[in-house]
Amino acid sequence: QVQLVESGGGLVQAGGSLRLSCAASGRIFSINVMGWYRQAPGKQRELVATMHTGASTNYADSVKGRFTISRENAKNTVTLQMNSLKPEDTAVYYCNLMNLGGAMYWGQGTQVTVSS
Repeated sequence: QVQLVESGGGLVQAGGSLRLSCAASGRIFSINVMGWYRQAPGKQRELVATMHTGASTNYADSVKGRFTISRENAKNTVTLQMNSLKPEDTAVYYCNLMNLGGAMYWGQGTQVTVSS
């Protein structure tokens, strides 16, 4: 089993910045993908950004150029720096870890609210 603990999030005005962090513990494979998803009210959960242990990244088109994902493999942590935030970024953000083989784990979620 894997546990994911998120921190960060909150309320910010449009154009502002926030930083989300997530620490993983438990049965973590040496090869995995960590990242962030979000779910806005009435919408499906969607990918925001992910990063492989080998450092390859994947971003949603809507956040490219504004969000940056990073990770420290030795500490099993992942961070999402969010700049130039927009009201449409408002959502619950979930940390995710997928071990090699496909087992996926989720954090409890953290609220990000961007006011216009």
